Amino acid sequence: MTCATPAPSTADMSQPSALPAIRTIAIKGLEIGPGAPKTIVPITGATAEEALAQAQRIGASADTDVVEWRLDCLDIASDARALVALAPQIAAAAGGKPILATFRTSAEGGSKAIADADYGALYTALIQARAADLYDVEMFRDRAVVEAIVAAAHAAGAYVVMSNHDFHATPDTTEIVARLRQQQALGADVLKIAVMPQSPGDVLKLLEATWQLRQTSDRPLLTMSMGPMGVVSRLAGETFGQALTFGMLGKASAPGQIEVGALRGILDTLHAAHA
Repeated sequence: MTCATPAPSTADMSQPSALPAIRTIAIKGLEIGPGAPKTIVPITGATAEEALAQAQRIGASADTDVVEWRLDCLDIASDARALVALAPQIAAAAGGKPILATFRTSAEGGSKAIADADYGALYTALIQARAADLYDVEMFRDRAVVEAIVAAAHAAGAYVVMSNHDFHATPDTTEIVARLRQQQALGADVLKIAVMPQSPGDVLKLLEATWQLRQTSDRPLLTMSMGPMGVVSRLAGETFGQALTFGMLGKASAPGQIEVGALRGILDTLHAAHA
């Protein structure tokens, strides 16, 4: 009797039917959408000097695909003119990697509060200055402000990562799906949600919602369950339809992020298994 591996049955070989082709976002030689999830690493420096030093380190990381510039962490966060002046230096330090500009408001776990009108004006100034390649826009800001930012970004040839964060709980799967669909309706190029699990079941809710969206949406997905319990959601995303995931070099910007080199190794291993 041999030990040969039995051939997979027809059921084993079946594939999900009629999955929509994911829209590919091509920026600076990087394709976001197909294949293994692309990695994002945040700049969290409080001063221009700290931010530039981090950008240089992240830019030199072969395991990092996208550099997130966390504007709200800076001491000049509300000074649009200063941010616009700093932007080309950040881009140069990042070594040509795509830049995702993010002002994470305190309402969604960020460092600073900002009025809706000021939020819109800040993003508009950055977009007009071509300060970044992608912009994180919180979906629950004033609707008119969100729509204006999306329109301005698209007119400038930039992309919108629309986001929502719950640092306290995990909504039901149906609610997660509804929020992501609303982001798509608002014109987002990437749909993002981050939630906090209270149990392993909450992690499953997030992954189930991700898979449901993948079956009906062509947009790249960036979904995560935060904290130590949710780390698996940052690693196994390709199975469920995620196109992006966060890692870190030095300081994390959200609970549950792991070092980007380790993250890349796991993503590559899982991708090879999918091939």
